[in-house]
Amino acid sequence: MQFEVWAPEAESVVLRLSSATAGTGAGAGSGAAADGGARAGAAADTGARRAMVRDPSRPGWWCAEADAVDGDRYGFAVDDGPVRPDPRSRRQPDGPDGESAVVDQEAYVWRNPWAGRGLPGGVLYELHIGTYTGAGTFDAAAERLGHLAELGVTHVSLMPVCPFPGTHGWGYEGVSPWAVHEPYGGPTGLKRFVDTAHGLGLAVVLDVVHNHLGPSGNHLPAFGPYFTDTHHTPWGAAVNLDAPGSDEVRAYLLGSALAWLRDYRLDGLRLDAVHALADTRALTFLEELSAAVDALAAETGRPLTLIAESDLCDPRTTTPREAGGLGLHAQWNDDFHHALHTALTGESQGYYADFAEAPLAALAKTVTSGFFHNGTYSSFRGRTHGRPVDVTRSAAHRFVGYAQTHDQIGNRALGDRLAATLSPGLRACAAALVLTGPFTPMVFMGEEWGALTPWQFFTDHTDPALAEAVRDGRRREFASHGWAGEEIPDPQDPATRDRSCLDWSEPEREPHARLHAWYRELIALRRAMPDLHDPDLATVKAAYDEDARWLAYRRGDLRIAVNLAAGPATIPLGGGRNRRPGGRVLAAWEPVRAPEADGLLHLPPESCVVLADD
Repeated sequence: MQFEVWAPEAESVVLRLSSATAGTGAGAGSGAAADGGARAGAAADTGARRAMVRDPSRPGWWCAEADAVDGDRYGFAVDDGPVRPDPRSRRQPDGPDGESAVVDQEAYVWRNPWAGRGLPGGVLYELHIGTYTGAGTFDAAAERLGHLAELGVTHVSLMPVCPFPGTHGWGYEGVSPWAVHEPYGGPTGLKRFVDTAHGLGLAVVLDVVHNHLGPSGNHLPAFGPYFTDTHHTPWGAAVNLDAPGSDEVRAYLLGSALAWLRDYRLDGLRLDAVHALADTRALTFLEELSAAVDALAAETGRPLTLIAESDLCDPRTTTPREAGGLGLHAQWNDDFHHALHTALTGESQGYYADFAEAPLAALAKTVTSGFFHNGTYSSFRGRTHGRPVDVTRSAAHRFVGYAQTHDQIGNRALGDRLAATLSPGLRACAAALVLTGPFTPMVFMGEEWGALTPWQFFTDHTDPALAEAVRDGRRREFASHGWAGEEIPDPQDPATRDRSCLDWSEPEREPHARLHAWYRELIALRRAMPDLHDPDLATVKAAYDEDARWLAYRRGDLRIAVNLAAGPATIPLGGGRNRRPGGRVLAAWEPVRAPEADGLLHLPPESCVVLADD
């Protein structure tokens, strides 16, 4: 097979290759610094060495031919330096600092034919492999996928699975963006998971991180200008998307994205924090990526989806390329989350301040306009923020709406979910607003039964200095908000991860079972009623009473009303589409009667209802 690597500044590159049966296992390593200066490839140097030659047709590339089979270990030494893992490694059996392993992508025999599943009309479920089960592996998670099929969701949205130091972590400090975290089950484990999901009718979306790589195990700078000091990010030097050498860096990230979709039969990618991609080129990386993914979708005959995380409140993110946009297919809508969170909890700290003054008004604005910040002043940012959405042209399913996510739970001091403080009734109202709203709904794992397990920030850094820095940084961050250091969970303590694992005995007992049934009912209703997945955002109409704490909105012939108050509410619904007030109750958290001729809906405290016009 041909081995190749991009090392444009190198004077020499050597391939070291050893058989998988030669016993050359490398330790997980001490965690390399971001400049790639720490040790790499700690295995005994028993492999065969072969000088690589420059590729005459591709400047900066080195190549060598050698016999190799699945599992063989290899690495590259640049200018007589240490042997380092392949930047395009498909497998890191011994962690980010070990040698790479050859992967035969054709060896896995797929069991379930799959035509694909697009996002419109779908329901996402965000899942972290390491805490979905106590075992924390692909195979253990796959055994629980029947729960999701029964729940009625359509897309499993996996948090990142690229290699990172140690065993347990969120995955956002991953390296080797072509490889799969070995403790989860490696490449074959991921394929088995996807195959099982497809057999149950579930699409799989993977969270990928292009805006930075973790500081530990990041060997890319030793090979070439993968990063640039032209821009700076919260993680240091930016990924090089526009400085000299950026053509190859962009191709590196594009190739990685397409490999996930092609080799693992994934149905889409969630792109982490695209607002942090520093890119001044006329043709942006995101446009290139969306064009390449659309081309792969046409080639394979499967719908493929790109979902952006962006805090820009910019509809151009999902506007088609031919209309001057970036061409991504959907984006997370934090404005909807923030409005909903403040309405439910009354919290007003940090970025919630912009929504807390009139949370129901903010919520009504987001469900009818897409964004709350659409050219309005943001007190949190100290400036005007966002851009208006043309609701007559932007399909509602291009926005993802949610009550909870890994970020919005895990970045709290104690990783507490809404279930820790809200009544079952308010959680039912949150579910109704997410699952009957105009946006593509997303549920965070365990939310569907009101899981009482927290989801906390945890790491497993093998570098003691980095581990201590993360621990101290976390405590300093929350000390500024009045938390005592000893109250903040230690990210490096294994108990922090263990507390964050779902308790699978909860869904079978009350009050969890009732909420679980409510989620199933709402998801089934969304699937059955075309009005609930109508992409026309312009037809959504909302009314609210800030003081009485109720909100109602209309979607076609359906009315959804929530009462967040501790007392009963009387909500004037009026007639609909030239029909008399009244209708049928399709779903209700507490017993409720449809409005009489006066059009008044009497809703119990902390309750919600879905009505159909007569």
